[in-house]
Amino acid sequence: MANAVNVANDTDPDDRSRRMTAAIEGYLFYEIAALLVLAAGAGFIGLMLRQPLIVSFIAVGIIAGPSVLDIAQSDAQIDLLAELGIALLLFLVGLKLDFNLVRTLGPVALIAGTAQVLLTGAIGYGLALALGVDAGTAVYVAVALTFSSTIIIVKLLSDKREIDALHGRMALGILIVQDVVVVIAMIVLSAIAVGGAAAEGGGALGEVLKVLGYGAAMLVFVVVFIRYVADPLVERLSEAPELLVSFAIGWAALLAAVGHYLGLGKELGGLLAGVSLASTAYREAISGRLASLRDFLLLFFFIALGVSLDLSVLGASIGAAMVLSVFVLVGKPLIVMGVLRVLGYRKRTGFLAGVTLAQISEFSLIFMAMGVGIGHLDEEALGLVTLVGLITIAVSTYMITFSNRLYAICEPALRLFDKRGGEAGDQGEAAGKRPHDVVIFGLGRYGLGIALALRDSGKRVLGVDFSPEAVRAARARGFDAVFGDATDPEFLSHLPLQGAEWLVMAVPEHDIGLTHEDPRLALLGAARDLGFRGKLAVAAQREQTAARLAEARADLVLMPYRDAAFAAAGMIAGKTEAPVAVAADPEGQKDLPA
Repeated sequence: MANAVNVANDTDPDDRSRRMTAAIEGYLFYEIAALLVLAAGAGFIGLMLRQPLIVSFIAVGIIAGPSVLDIAQSDAQIDLLAELGIALLLFLVGLKLDFNLVRTLGPVALIAGTAQVLLTGAIGYGLALALGVDAGTAVYVAVALTFSSTIIIVKLLSDKREIDALHGRMALGILIVQDVVVVIAMIVLSAIAVGGAAAEGGGALGEVLKVLGYGAAMLVFVVVFIRYVADPLVERLSEAPELLVSFAIGWAALLAAVGHYLGLGKELGGLLAGVSLASTAYREAISGRLASLRDFLLLFFFIALGVSLDLSVLGASIGAAMVLSVFVLVGKPLIVMGVLRVLGYRKRTGFLAGVTLAQISEFSLIFMAMGVGIGHLDEEALGLVTLVGLITIAVSTYMITFSNRLYAICEPALRLFDKRGGEAGDQGEAAGKRPHDVVIFGLGRYGLGIALALRDSGKRVLGVDFSPEAVRAARARGFDAVFGDATDPEFLSHLPLQGAEWLVMAVPEHDIGLTHEDPRLALLGAARDLGFRGKLAVAAQREQTAARLAEARADLVLMPYRDAAFAAAGMIAGKTEAPVAVAADPEGQKDLPA
């Protein structure tokens, strides 16, 4: 009879589910594995629905939390990974805040970004008060509504090949202003937190002044680091790309820890770590390499956020969340359109830029979570903004994806934003820097020789190489040159490829990296995926390699020995003259196999 009972229990689905849940809760590795599988499944569903991972990850947290499966039990470990993810996110934000970039930010983007933040915050505050939110919470909600998601916007604009379009550049300029506001808001929150903690002990003013002093000291340290240490240190580390990435992660964690120890917060420390490397020539390479790690660690932040949400609280906030979501989805674009119209831009540019910004950001959730940690907010306020985030991110993804169709539908109703004459941005764009005609990957003797000949023929050339020596040599000859990995799609998406007539891959055939992947094939695929419409030329030393590259849709396969023999015959026959310019071989750059 006992055996029969055991067999029955083995076939009972509820019993198996309970035992599986107990096993997951009893071993951390099982728990993390279950969360990762859930995240992969939810991410796949989100991909089918064209949704960003943020929405899927928050859904994973809710499913894994106490309201549904209740398998996320290791709060301390998940919170640790979440904190690392936030520090790394802010480090990457800091990498984009180059002092030179902020200083030279166009006046239009500066005015538009500032106006958008102020108007969105003011109207959002009024709406929150009208919905019955208390004044203190309304301030937090209003600030959270002003931010837009850099991760989502850059990804969607890159997918649509619109990141270099006028409305794309306007949106990115406004995002930079928002990032500066994020920094200021977090500094204020850190000071408030320290002052509040010290007030309980009676020394609030002294503690606040001490923390401000620590903040000033960290800023001085960062400025000195940028001035004297950053460039030579990072350049030396770049000789071993894996070490450069390890250093970047360690540096972000170190300054985040120092910031937390001094009372400034891990967020501000991580951001200053990024700022300290933002002026180096390797920031894009670092950013590209760390993007996937950032997304992985942020998974745990969104899981922790979802786990903390009570579905009953979310249900009670649906009405208010819907009102605020409509404001973000409709009101924020109208604010951007109005500001850009005053600045002289056509309604189409304003509409597309506004639609791009029609969501709240992951920073909005981090900002609200900081408020909960300080004790200024309750879980209900965090749940309200999280619900707004889920709605606006989900809806705005479709709005951005189909923005041109949406504009065609809404255009008759936008006559208020009509403007006579040319667009303000037309003159600046036409008079701006001419795009590069040719982008050359690989600046060894062969690639640099091609660059010299093209420049002599009047072409504007951009060089890309993963060797610091090659980049320095190209810059010494007056070329625009950047450090980066041609096989990294994240890095490629930041390059100005759309205006180029040719991409030339002059990387040595034997230089195939640690993964043994041919970087030329990777570049061919990535360039096509990014929508590059120009022509692709690829160098090969062997016939079988040339045939494989031709099959991969290379427009021109260059074979140095064959082409040199053909050119030599022309010179011998007197049909052509030998070139005067000779490209020296940068140290460590061997183009041809021995």
